[in-house]
Amino acid sequence: MTKRNWNINIKDLFEAKVHYGHKTNEWNPKMAPYIFTKKNGFHIIDLTQTANALLETCNLVFNAAGKGNEFLIVGTKSIQAIITAKSAALRARCHYVNEKWLDGMLTNWSTTEARLQKLNDLIKKQDTGGFNQFTKREAARLQRQLNQLNKYLGGIRHIKSLPDIVIIIDQKGDSKTIRECQILGIPIICLVDTDCDPDFADIPIPANNDTFCSIKFILNKLTSAICEGRSL
Repeated sequence: MTKRNWNINIKDLFEAKVHYGHKTNEWNPKMAPYIFTKKNGFHIIDLTQTANALLETCNLVFNAAGKGNEFLIVGTKSIQAIITAKSAALRARCHYVNEKWLDGMLTNWSTTEARLQKLNDLIKKQDTGGFNQFTKREAARLQRQLNQLNKYLGGIRHIKSLPDIVIIIDQKGDSKTIRECQILGIPIICLVDTDCDPDFADIPIPANNDTFCSIKFILNKLTSAICEGRSL
């Protein structure tokens, strides 16, 4: 695997508040190896381990992107995750889900493909003025259908097959995504806060997954590596 220096340092991680964990009584004991200390009733994440994990993960996605692998970024449960999932995905030309995870989105792929086909057909029909041939009532019905499909599937409308790698921001909030990836054997990259279970991630990155600046920092590093991999 090609290895690069992705300019990941402890100071930048600290300034991005990546080290802030949850209250000590909310922790998952499996996160013990990733915790540096306790402070004012909160756990503090070991940023040395975060830096190492992020470096290795950047190398992994860089090589995967160079091979043409497709990535799906998922963040649906907090405003921080919703905003950063979409912006990071658009930046790196990845697919994303940031509204609601529809049951069976991956495991019932044939249904998802049918929904995506319907979405793309409606978008094409709208763009070419096809809605104008219907009555106002029928056109309004089609517009509502388009809006609904686009809300939940717009971030994956160009996907052609199951993703090769899924990046999850909030492990607890998007547990359905994790279960589907595990069933299908799709590798999971996941931010794991001190209340998470690192065993549920193929590639865990110990980090604060509640704060906008922390999530943005981690995703910016990953998507930069993806962009560089694709450029080759």
